[in-house]
Amino acid sequence: MQQGSEAVGEASREEEGASLQEAREIARDAFVYAYPMLYNYKTLYLSTQDPLSSGYTGGFQRFRHFARVLTPKDTDVVTPNNDTPYSMAWLDLRREPLVLRLPEVEKDRYNVFQFCDLFTQNFAYLGVRTTGFKSGRYLIAGPGWDGAVPSDMDGVVRAPTQLVCIVGRTSLSGMGDLPLLRELQKQYLLTPLSEFAGRAPPPPVPHGVFPPWEEARALSARFIGYVNFLFQFIPPVASERALMERFARIGMGAGRVFAPEELPREWVEALEAGVEEGLALIEQAEARTTSFLGLFGTRESMGPDYVLKRAVGAKMGLYGNSPEEAVYGGTQRDANGQPLTGEKSYVLRFNKGGLPPVKFFWSLTLYRLPERELVDNPLERYALGDRTPGLKYGPDGSLSLFIQREMPTAPEQRANWLPAPEGPFTLVYRFYGPDERVQKGQWTLPPVRPLDA
Repeated sequence: MQQGSEAVGEASREEEGASLQEAREIARDAFVYAYPMLYNYKTLYLSTQDPLSSGYTGGFQRFRHFARVLTPKDTDVVTPNNDTPYSMAWLDLRREPLVLRLPEVEKDRYNVFQFCDLFTQNFAYLGVRTTGFKSGRYLIAGPGWDGAVPSDMDGVVRAPTQLVCIVGRTSLSGMGDLPLLRELQKQYLLTPLSEFAGRAPPPPVPHGVFPPWEEARALSARFIGYVNFLFQFIPPVASERALMERFARIGMGAGRVFAPEELPREWVEALEAGVEEGLALIEQAEARTTSFLGLFGTRESMGPDYVLKRAVGAKMGLYGNSPEEAVYGGTQRDANGQPLTGEKSYVLRFNKGGLPPVKFFWSLTLYRLPERELVDNPLERYALGDRTPGLKYGPDGSLSLFIQREMPTAPEQRANWLPAPEGPFTLVYRFYGPDERVQKGQWTLPPVRPLDA
């Protein structure tokens, strides 16, 4: 791929009439636009193209299941989540659609299959919230496919880009639940439509050369090369026509070769300065962001400033769920505005009737800072939630969670103890199947109060 494309050089630059200042501004905006695509591509490349990667799945069209309890020893994972182990897959839909088969799920089991396009936008959901607990067969078709849908399909997922990611999550209720989880994951099956229907497959499509992932390259003017490669798998978006015409002035376009070594030094410097400004914009927006609400979904759900929101979402954590599926949040400060630290003891109290309003379940996980890793403790307890066995409720129906470094002496407090580290930490909540109040930010977590206050 990209062979025979015209390199961007002096002639085309003068013809398009972009000054150095304009190039800098365009590069800034283009980098913000591209940021989630770049880190999405990082996952794609390591999952499907790099056999030496720890995340390698063997290629497209296959799941990689994660089926174990993460511990403080898992230091390569940021804010690890034991609520819902992942089942990840990348799909190449150019040749033909795929059929995803899902098994029946028990009523106390939660699962979800989130579909993300190359922009990291969530465009479809399957799972207990949307399709129920029964088994099902679902056709996943790429853009432009107009073939006949088999009559025994329970639904059709239409992908907006030729390459898409499935982020599957299945609830886990402790170590004893691992065998059942693994058996369930084995039943998540992806099959090419031709194989499913028992007919000859269509001709193969060229695999092409996927450019190796290099972090420094992605954070430089050479990000344009990555984007030009990815644009080949993305049909034009009508609402972004003017945006694409503007980006084309600095060499962006499907299949175009970006060759900065053939450009004047001052032109490359202008592009590099634009990239730095774009990254600074994302980081500044992230620093102002106090909630994940509004950062994940579709262009329409994120609103007119979806480009920046999408980038901030990718910076804070790829593949966040849309709010109707799950809502995440947290705090690093107590009720007095002071940083949470293991030097103090805290209580988080839910009044009667004041538990998180969710359809499925909720959890509260503690991570030490700045690493955002789980905290080693004698109970091997890293989170509390409505599925935690043995939680003690007050006589009035309230629930108090005790967050501190030392194990409480009172038995009722020990049952509700969330162990903390010696130093600073953060609390992250996850609400699965949140009601409308949570989705709209009208419900908030109670304050974390110091016990000596």
